[in-house]
Amino acid sequence: MDGAKALFQHLHDTLIDRTKDHKSLLKYDAGFGDDRRCSGGIGCNGRSCQCRQVVVEMMSRSDVVLGSIGRRGCEICSFATWYQRWQAPHTRSGLIPQTSDLSLSLQFSSVILILILQSNSRKINERNAESLIASATINIGLALVIICLFSIFRKHHSNANIYYPRRLSLRHQHTISFDHSFTRFFPSLDWIRDAVKVTEDEILCSLGLDALVLIRFFKLGIKFFVVCSAVGLMVLLPLNCSVSHGPSSNARSMDSFTISNIPKGSNRLWVHFSSLCFISFLGIYLLHKEYKVVLMKRIQQLRNLRDQPSQLTVLVRRVPLCDEHKAFSCNVDHFFSKYHPNAFHSYQILYAGNHLEELPVAFVTFRSRWDAALASQTQQHPNPLMWITQMAPEPRDVLWKNLSIPYKHLVLYRIGVFVTQILFTIFFAIPVTAVQGIAQFEKLKKWFPPAMAVQLIPGLSSVITGYLPSVILSGFVYVVPFVMSGMARLAGYVSRSRQEQKASNMVFYFLMGNVFFLTVLSGSLLDQIGKSFINPKDIPSRLARAVSARADFFMTYILTSGLSGFSLEILQPGLLTWDILKMHTWGRGKKKSNYLYSFPYYRVIPFVSLFLLVGIVYSVIAPLLLPFLVIYFLLGYVVFINQMQDVYETTYETCGQYWPHLHHHVVVAIIIMQITMIGLFGLKSKPFASFATIPILVVTIAYNEYSKFRFLPTFNKCSVKDAKDNDEFDKDGPSDADCREAICAYRPPSLPQAYVGMEESTSTQPLLSSMS
Repeated sequence: MDGAKALFQHLHDTLIDRTKDHKSLLKYDAGFGDDRRCSGGIGCNGRSCQCRQVVVEMMSRSDVVLGSIGRRGCEICSFATWYQRWQAPHTRSGLIPQTSDLSLSLQFSSVILILILQSNSRKINERNAESLIASATINIGLALVIICLFSIFRKHHSNANIYYPRRLSLRHQHTISFDHSFTRFFPSLDWIRDAVKVTEDEILCSLGLDALVLIRFFKLGIKFFVVCSAVGLMVLLPLNCSVSHGPSSNARSMDSFTISNIPKGSNRLWVHFSSLCFISFLGIYLLHKEYKVVLMKRIQQLRNLRDQPSQLTVLVRRVPLCDEHKAFSCNVDHFFSKYHPNAFHSYQILYAGNHLEELPVAFVTFRSRWDAALASQTQQHPNPLMWITQMAPEPRDVLWKNLSIPYKHLVLYRIGVFVTQILFTIFFAIPVTAVQGIAQFEKLKKWFPPAMAVQLIPGLSSVITGYLPSVILSGFVYVVPFVMSGMARLAGYVSRSRQEQKASNMVFYFLMGNVFFLTVLSGSLLDQIGKSFINPKDIPSRLARAVSARADFFMTYILTSGLSGFSLEILQPGLLTWDILKMHTWGRGKKKSNYLYSFPYYRVIPFVSLFLLVGIVYSVIAPLLLPFLVIYFLLGYVVFINQMQDVYETTYETCGQYWPHLHHHVVVAIIIMQITMIGLFGLKSKPFASFATIPILVVTIAYNEYSKFRFLPTFNKCSVKDAKDNDEFDKDGPSDADCREAICAYRPPSLPQAYVGMEESTSTQPLLSSMS
């Protein structure tokens, strides 16, 4: 009996300690009456529940993360009613004091609920920490095993068609040395040493500027997150961990490492604001510096490739029909001979399929790069929808089939692709939400009660909630780039490079919407979206609340898709398995195939940008995540240098046109981080910090607009100055033979040579475009 009284007194003292103002809560006693009762038996009409107000105020003062239970007033009423019924027999026995005051009964029951919720919250946080440790152990171990297997398999001559297809295609067999001693069965890190020793000039010379841009993007990520990790681990992490909430706090809680551990209104939040400013301006500085470097390398690369046919050739679309001869070809000759008399050299008209019907599309070659640049960037006709010109893509980059699509239909094609992309994104929200249900074990037990059996096996729940969700999500997301690439093919782009750039952007925005935003908002997605539309000003606070609660999942996702993903990329287990099956079944005794494919920019760039987005957004919120990003970019750097040199081939060269897309992805990440912090400072009762973040957001948006005006046009077009300078590098400019070689280069690959006739006139024989 004395123990029960002591427990009751402890609950009462806890209430006094947490509210600091016991009497202020008694004001909620007014208004309770028989005319306002809920199913629990205490005054509540489901809309304005006084007991809910009591509990919400008490819980807000106790700094307990309650989720949605604070909004369920009737459950609190029912609990209080049970407490009243329970106290009646015990007061007669002297177990607890008589409590006739309804408000006091409610307060005591609320204390009990608070303590229960605190206990559950600690258990959930412990489970999150255990899940993260389990995921880190599995992924690091798996990555080490895979890398060891790769270092062994690459030493065997039988696997050369998988691990050295590019070198074999370049007839560099003599540069591939295989160890035939017993040491070939032991793992080694020679490939990492070789990748680190590769210089940028070697990458630029052998692989092109597009490959170098991607490698430099990995280096940018390494620089950025190393500095952010230093700030996060040396400043923010100790600051977050130094806050103690008394005996109820738990050192194993993941929240103790994040900004969630900082009390509301604390001046410590100004340190986080300072870190936000530093990280924002660091990102802008590195981006601006990188933009200038890539721009100069693009200009130099165009000069190095000045002999390419694409620098002398212009693609002309929407050619009008000649009224006199009822043909497009003679109109091309007449128009350019008249309006570009000294510049025009020759042209090639394309035919539709196997018919003799001409297409209103032609490749026109000029006598100098300067003339081609002028023609491609000027309006040729008062009607801007006629004689539409652009610099021709590389001959190997042309998608001949798409040249037959009428120009006026392209808008409809691209609208259809856009609508399909949105529908696919919405449909894909179903598996992503289901995956997040696995990650949130407490919700999973409610949806699927048999899942509670998992707790019977020690450590299994940590593996399921920590590792399994990120693996399943990675599996679902793996197919997305291929689907988006298929959609981009339907958009009618005339070059493979433009098609892959479009697919890359589509995949990035899909990942940002479905993997990032849907993950942080999962569980109440429709509710969150609806409230955001009704109250747009609440978007930052809702985003901040959601983002801060999902740091543990993104840590495991980075480990799974980063460490394990890059390891599987370099091992090529799919091709390895396929080759083994083939050589032991239908391919027995036959020569091995060389598995040579083009580098999948549309698969690599979006995922790297996604992880950079996650890292930037969480750089101030959860600094413990930053070292994982450093490891991710370091591993990606060595893996893709190896893959570009030995595995993939270069099928086109855009001279760095992927960089503006990467730049835009980083700016979007910085803006999302700033919007999130505006809401988070508001939730932490630091309005001045929220208002002070707005100018930083404005500066970031202004910088992005400045970059569009300052740098972007040079990536989309070749300036006439650079074109003229390139002409002057040749003593007499491009020769007539160079112009003839340029126009011959745009003959469709499958077109028989008999269809090509070069004459001394200003035009060539029309070409039959085989739409392949």
